[in-house]
Amino acid sequence: MASGRFDPFTSEIELETALSILRETVAGAEDGELFLERRVSEGLVLDDGRIRNASYDASEGFGLRAVKGETAGYAHSTEISESAIRRAAETARLAVGDGGGTLAPAPRPTNSRLYTDKNPLESAAFDVKLETLNEIDAYVRDLDPRVVQVSASLAASHQEVYILRPEGDLVSDIRPMARLNISVIVDQNGRREGGTSGGGGRYGLTGLIDPTHWKPVAREALRIATVNLEAVPAPAGVMDVALGPGWPGVLLHEAVGHGLEGDFNRKKTSAFAGLMGERVAAKGVTILDDGTIPDRRGSISVDDEGTPSEKTVLIEDGILVGYMQDRQNARLMGVTPTGNGRRESYAHPPMPRMTNTYMLGGDLAPDEILSGMDDGIYAVGFSGGQVDITNGKFVFNCTEAYRVEKGQIKEPVKGATLIGDGATAMQHVRAVGNDMALDTGVGNCGKGGQWVPVGVGQPTLLIGGLTVGGSAA
Repeated sequence: MASGRFDPFTSEIELETALSILRETVAGAEDGELFLERRVSEGLVLDDGRIRNASYDASEGFGLRAVKGETAGYAHSTEISESAIRRAAETARLAVGDGGGTLAPAPRPTNSRLYTDKNPLESAAFDVKLETLNEIDAYVRDLDPRVVQVSASLAASHQEVYILRPEGDLVSDIRPMARLNISVIVDQNGRREGGTSGGGGRYGLTGLIDPTHWKPVAREALRIATVNLEAVPAPAGVMDVALGPGWPGVLLHEAVGHGLEGDFNRKKTSAFAGLMGERVAAKGVTILDDGTIPDRRGSISVDDEGTPSEKTVLIEDGILVGYMQDRQNARLMGVTPTGNGRRESYAHPPMPRMTNTYMLGGDLAPDEILSGMDDGIYAVGFSGGQVDITNGKFVFNCTEAYRVEKGQIKEPVKGATLIGDGATAMQHVRAVGNDMALDTGVGNCGKGGQWVPVGVGQPTLLIGGLTVGGSAA
């Protein structure tokens, strides 16, 4: 299944036949497509010097969709054949009803290629991958005798997609992905703390397994773990919070980004619904979704409907100016698709999703922002959080944070959670740093039971009046 270039239009079904079935399916509809995919992936996890997990997966299939108004019919199968597609057409066709619709304009063509088409699984031999993981384990243990556990993982995938449009266009994309992750646990006088670092993007494993790359990643994981050994219980209360650059942009992604996706706003279930053209954030706050950054984890040359990826301004100097759109929601809202129609696999219909979502930098140096804080928290690392899209309320757990008093960074704190709502938090941004950075390539986004890779980013930010949950007496 996984050898050679993916060619769905073989002796099982010819391109002309597939196009004919698609056109029959969407006759009288307003949109639709035939999405075909093959994906291969592998993963290696070394835990305490032993391979804990080694996996390889290969899958292929198609999804057929017909859309009319707010209704979409979708059917999928692992069998790519004329008979399977015809059976799927019977189901998808139910959404069209009596017809009467007019097909929306086709996506504009593009020759853009934002990443390599080489298979990352083939970029390094198995024994080289295994040797690298063992070297990581030994290296971290040699750095600090307090290390009691090391977990290192390598993962790679190669996705090939074809999108057949009823207009006759055939859009293809080859999407690589690779990632290295290192976690460390240290013990000091019976107290154990952990740290994690890693990242990747749409390229091969070669650069990730080079010692010049993984050694700094390993040291960063160890640094976070040792910092947390000295952490004291976090304070609780309403206070100023400074967010570090890069990965802390996940707060923007969850608390603001999802609320700016087209479907939530069309259905008026977002806290930002009906606010186009109005101020929704402080001056100086500009947020974009950009799927066109080469090699980034969240980038896509085209989305899963065949629309080229774009750089979309969502909030400009505090004013709401745009939403992220797939084709269906864009048509229903009378706007243009932005290349954000994404799906987890052929077994899922597309929906509006983020790519790389980030805030632009400002004029202030980070030191200047921190020196102006009287009493607060400086949060530079986050783990999971929870967000309610309807009101933007969020809770985020800090994995690395520090107390700030009279402009000085003090002791690290443990157990800090940030509580608030996205709309209010953006209104209370008091300072924007000049150090905008993207994350290292670790993001996954869940929505509607589907997961897709994403990127986040931001500069150092100062937000006033956030609620901090902590355990300090």
